Formats: sequence, structure tokens, C-alpha cells
Amino acid sequence: QLKDVDFKVFAGPANDPKCRVTALRVPGGASMPRKQIDDYTKFVGIYGAKGLAYIKVNERASGVEGLQSPIVKNIPLDNINVILDRVGAVDGDIVFFGADKAKIVSEALGALRIKLGHDLSLLTCEWAPLWVVDFPMFEENDDGSLTAMHHPFTAPKCSPAELEANPSAALSRAYDMVLNGTELGGGSIRIHDKSMQQTVFRVLGISEDEQQEKFGFLLDALKFGAPPHGGLAFGLDRLVMLMTGAQSIREVIAFPKTQSAACVMTQAPGEVDNKSLRELHIRLREQPKAE
Repeated sequence: QLKDVDFKVFAGPANDPKCRVTALRVPGGASMPRKQIDDYTKFVGIYGAKGLAYIKVNERASGVEGLQSPIVKNIPLDNINVILDRVGAVDGDIVFFGADKAKIVSEALGALRIKLGHDLSLLTCEWAPLWVVDFPMFEENDDGSLTAMHHPFTAPKCSPAELEANPSAALSRAYDMVLNGTELGGGSIRIHDKSMQQTVFRVLGISEDEQQEKFGFLLDALKFGAPPHGGLAFGLDRLVMLMTGAQSIREVIAFPKTQSAACVMTQAPGEVDNKSLRELHIRLREQPKAE
């Protein structure tokens, strides 16, 4: 709907396959004061968003006059109506827009959605557990190369041939358990087939010599056969944090660390004498003193 509009802020990302334009409807948000919108604009800036466009839906039946927004004059009403229909906007709502690289838009509007839910008391239940599945196998770097989304030993949901033919579309057999927006634990099914593991390495640009040098022990083990295997690890302290209503995990773990990784209960790290350092072949480098 926005590929052919004259508004370049939307048309640019709409025509770029690495970008996206996303709309977020906020029920009853049309009464939101401008200062609040400005605060939310600063908030999404934390995630790299350059701005936060919006349309206040005061009275849809009145056409453009019923919409309050700095951007409606740049977009034909027919296009706006399709967008408002798609998000289910009704009178009294506000619709926020993000237009940028896909990762920036997803992170910024995702965080905004959660913040709005808390600020406007839109939460529908006290406890909301869910499984996150179908993670992408890879994410693309700025130079076009691929990096493993989780790690290169996670099993894909496709065959080695399909993976090599279209790696950016491949999904993995990884899963996370999330409660109220907090990850409680996660895991994956691991690769147990040598040809699949070599395919993943090739997709990541790891040559055969480097494969053998760094992961030869693994490939040799897989060559002799390994059963399908996987698992799941939970963080009990994260669950306790949610149950107690704590704002930080440091409030519920036994030995919390400070920002500098020091433990206030055990006074770790402590001094290490030179004899112990010599036994471990470690030497401490003194930090140069600021003049």
C-alpha cells in the first residue's frame, strides 16, 4: 500500500526488501496528549528508530478531516483506509508507524507495544506463557554474509540441499519458553548428521580446511553415527524473579554481581599471589595511570 506513495519516509522502506513499514494500533489511544507521543518517540529512538509517525482516528466516516496526523496529507486516503482496515482501527484509536530496516522496526515497535500494554493497562491476563518456535537459522550481516542465529550446531527444519539452496529462508529446530515477556529457558535439537553439519559450515563461509582444524573432532564423531538429541534448560532464578515481582534478577539470585562483576557477598574477585599466577602461566598487566 505504500510502495507508490510520494512520502519517501514510507515509500523508501516499502520498496527495499531489507526494510519494512509496520503499523501498530492502540485501542482508545486517540486521546493521547502530544507530550505522551513525544515521550514514545524518544523511547523508540533507544532502538534506533528515527521517528514515530502516527494517525489519530477521531472519526473515520469524515474522511481526511476525521484523521489527525502530520502524515495524512502525504498518503492518499484510499491507501490509508486499507491500512486502517487491516489493523482494525476504529474511532478513538491511534495507529503508530515504523519505517526502517526490518530489525530496527521489529525491535522498536515490539518494545513500544509492550510499554503501551503496561502504560495503558491493556494486559489481558496476569500470566501469559508461550513457546517461541521456528527461529530463523541465520541472520544476514550488513555485508551480505550470514551468521548463525543461535549457534551453528542447531538442526534446521529442512534437508541439506534445501538449506544450501536458500539458507536465508531456513528455519531451525530451536525453541524458547517465555513468560510475561521474560525468557525462562530455551534449547534446540542438535545436528546429528555429518553432511548437514558440513552444509551449515559452508553456508557460514567456513572452508573445509577450517572445518577440519576447528571442528574435526565433531565431524569425525558424527561420521560414526550419533542419535538425534536435544534439550531444554530453564532458569529457576528468572521464574522466582517473576513470582516475587522483583525488577531485577539480582534481587533473587544468591550471589548477585555488581556492574563491574564484583561479588559483594564473597568479595570476589580477590587478590592472586605471584606464585599462583606463575603456576598458571598468567601475568597481570598493570593499567596505565591517567595523568
